[in-house]
Amino acid sequence: MNSQTSNVAKNLEVVPSVPASGKDVTVCTNPATCEIIVEYPVHTLEDVKTAVKNARLAQPGWQALPLKTKIAYVKKFAEYIQKNSDKIAEIISRDNGKTVFDAMFAEVGPATLATSYYCKNAARFLADRKIKAGNIMLMNKRSRIVRVPYGVVGIISPWNYPFAIPFSEVVMGLLAGNTVILKAASETQVVGHVLKECIEYAGLPEHVFTYINMPGSKAGNAFIDAGVDKLFFTGSVSVGKYLMKKASERLTPLVLELGGNDAMIVCDDADLYRAACGAVWAGMQNSGQSCGGVERIYVDKKVYHEFLTVLKERVEGLRVGEGIHPTSDIGAMTTKKQMMTVQEHIDDALAKGAKIFAQSKVPENSKGNFMPCMVLTDVDHTMLTMKDETFGPIIGVMSVGTMDEAIALANDSNLGLTCSVWSKNRKKAAQIGRKVMAGAVMINDHLMSHGLAETPWGGFKESGIGRTHGDIGFAEMTQHQVIVDDIFSTMPFIRRQFWWQPFEKMQYDGMKGLIDIFHAQGFRERLIGLLKLSYAFSGSFLKK
Repeated sequence: MNSQTSNVAKNLEVVPSVPASGKDVTVCTNPATCEIIVEYPVHTLEDVKTAVKNARLAQPGWQALPLKTKIAYVKKFAEYIQKNSDKIAEIISRDNGKTVFDAMFAEVGPATLATSYYCKNAARFLADRKIKAGNIMLMNKRSRIVRVPYGVVGIISPWNYPFAIPFSEVVMGLLAGNTVILKAASETQVVGHVLKECIEYAGLPEHVFTYINMPGSKAGNAFIDAGVDKLFFTGSVSVGKYLMKKASERLTPLVLELGGNDAMIVCDDADLYRAACGAVWAGMQNSGQSCGGVERIYVDKKVYHEFLTVLKERVEGLRVGEGIHPTSDIGAMTTKKQMMTVQEHIDDALAKGAKIFAQSKVPENSKGNFMPCMVLTDVDHTMLTMKDETFGPIIGVMSVGTMDEAIALANDSNLGLTCSVWSKNRKKAAQIGRKVMAGAVMINDHLMSHGLAETPWGGFKESGIGRTHGDIGFAEMTQHQVIVDDIFSTMPFIRRQFWWQPFEKMQYDGMKGLIDIFHAQGFRERLIGLLKLSYAFSGSFLKK
């Protein structure tokens, strides 16, 4: 371990659940100082195959445990978080770069809320659901939907919310009866390992949860080739498309939570101070590295300049610095690679006529990954920052003449993760929001829906497929199985169905009679149909 290793990792278990047989290591650095925190061994493809094999053997026993027992295990996760909340927030800050406030508000706190929510509602989510008979003539067929776990669930999680995003998915997967294999982002392995420590604190049966460390470029192939029964991936659109193609070879089901280039619409009757503060929160927190954060704002021209005045004041007052310091509002960006993407979008916008309307200061003489928070005006949809995911502390603001124009511009994207509408008339705002092609629409707030365990998370278009969170996300952890029970089948005088062989003309006439009963125009024709069906039913049921 490097001599510069930080104290952050001292209390962590650094040996992965499955011993890594490879010689490579992941070097974790603090984005705010660029100092090395710790090094972790990397797993190989064979390690992943072994992990999936062991998880598959362990899954039936885990599934067979009473739900109350599974819940008791999962509640231990929250116990660990409660005892170590400060430690977790600090590790997230030092490993990811975000402020300790962001870590606590957007990751640590929501994780405990998610634990409570899913433990409280798991029985309801997993309960059998009776299906109402579709036709009185088949009322003897009683059906119900049951939920069956997939088996071995793989999770590949991102570096921007390295604790909260995988945590909820692990909780849902385990409560649903799956065994879970988690691959956390290489960029935030220290957080991944504290999450591993949190889950292993519960004392789960062996191989029910497995932690894997390997490069993201190899993980998708490794998980699918090893035979996971379902894969949850959060990351870029390009990688999501590749995984979908790869998964088609085995018909491995996927849930993909991909990119966002999310819009904020400000109506002329909005509380402009609240809207500007909300834009700063949703666009700048976590250094803008939120797939559901605000990247482009469309403001009614009647309040455009007034809104910008407030926004400028709020952005220029932001304190950018090391996230561990309580005086920092915005921390460091996680990777230099992402900084290069953000700078490319800024340069592209400026070359096409955009102007820097406001920006914050950054620490002087720092080696860290700091970028100023920035507002761009005179932007249009030829610019990368208004069309593609920037994933940085940059917001483009446009003036619009009507809300129809704002809706059209908001929808002018291949992405559709989230959107927000700001107005004192919440009913009007909701009507506008319904016209935006986005998976989550918030009224007078933005980005926070991911912290609501009960709300599904996912997007339209190229923002992904499937959902996580809430009852819809929980359902993604199970397959629907229908059980059809014939309540007449044990009656001694009913030995067969009227559509079984050997066939006779009365059966054909009976089926035609069934059609006539429900769709013939005249009463006489329907009555004749009923007689034919009754004759066919009684004759075929009783006939051996």
